[in-house]
Amino acid sequence: MTSAAWSGVPIRVVGIGADGWGGLGERAKAAVEDSEVVFGSPRQLALVPDGKFERIPWPTPLLPALPELLAHHSGRRLTVLASGDPMFYGIGATLARIVGPGALDVYPQPSSASLACARLGWPLAETPVVSVVARPLTTVLPELADRRRILVLSENESTPAALAKLLRDNGFGASTLTVLEQLGGENECLRTGTADGWQQPPGDPLNLCAVDCVADPHHPRRTRMPGLRDDSFTGDGQLTKAEVRALTVSALAPAPGELLWDVGGGSGTIAIEWCRTHPACRAVTYERLPARRDQIATNAHALGVPGIAVRGAFPDTRTDSPAPDAIFLGGGLTQDGVFDACWQRLRPGGRLVANAVTAESETLLLAWCARHGGTLRKFQIYRGEPLGGFTAWRPQLPVAQWIVVKPRANS
Repeated sequence: MTSAAWSGVPIRVVGIGADGWGGLGERAKAAVEDSEVVFGSPRQLALVPDGKFERIPWPTPLLPALPELLAHHSGRRLTVLASGDPMFYGIGATLARIVGPGALDVYPQPSSASLACARLGWPLAETPVVSVVARPLTTVLPELADRRRILVLSENESTPAALAKLLRDNGFGASTLTVLEQLGGENECLRTGTADGWQQPPGDPLNLCAVDCVADPHHPRRTRMPGLRDDSFTGDGQLTKAEVRALTVSALAPAPGELLWDVGGGSGTIAIEWCRTHPACRAVTYERLPARRDQIATNAHALGVPGIAVRGAFPDTRTDSPAPDAIFLGGGLTQDGVFDACWQRLRPGGRLVANAVTAESETLLLAWCARHGGTLRKFQIYRGEPLGGFTAWRPQLPVAQWIVVKPRANS
């Protein structure tokens, strides 16, 4: 269903907080009372007094059923109840994608993040928010940095203890963890402690967590900048080394929301570093060996980007994802048809970066560059290593790199 298909009156989307009906403004109350159907969770529906409208609790799972549910009631005056601000990780944003923003009439309340920052004295505009509602908890990891403050929207009452363990296991055990429950309601409660010493029992399922990060100086730093230490990844040693990886991700030039295809994934390093640069970046990695595919998934989860799609050999496996914004060709350069398939699927204006370490694959880069243009560069990294009582420079394999932008149709 799209906005063009929505023929009914605008759907009222009413945010309601833990303070319930009494916290709503008169316009929001009137919108609910004028409804023929009110949708919401059982908890939200219980906050609304009796009326002439029909109450319909959301089915589980919600998203697959939502378009048909709305279509079935499209001839009636509908109201959807949401928590706080419906456009803040809420049902409002989902509805806007389904029926279009013009089909909605939104009545927001203060979001849980607004209320939390008000209680803590934190600047809302400078405080990152991570939702782990129906998402893996490890998505918090890329946001962690010393002296940074973040908010985590909890899945349920078990999230705070799981978050404390995640912080302990990743070098942030000294961080202050504050759990804010039932914000804005009569039963509002704040509980504070350190992740290292967190022993609080599970509390209210309606909560969020505030983390004032303190990093262990002896734990490896893992920022969003590409070039994580090689020992951040596990596997069979098939990985792009840190220095080359930083140069490669820089050449791929990720931007928020863009999609990467990583062909010849190895340990998944390029796809993982790409996705860590911004929460909205996405990646599909292709790897022919099952053991390596398992390792990519393990690394992606451990480094906070578990949403990476891991698939089999390219182009034998399915390539039904949208056309990528960038492609990294790190393996399979010499296999017939791999480059041509990549070039065909790359969107116009997209970037392709290929690395070569053998003479045969380097020859291919030269030929492709002669045909399609682009930039060639070659670099070799030296690392200082002990030699007796001295230090010697150990050379890594030289890497040839080709960077090219696919022309647009009118170019």
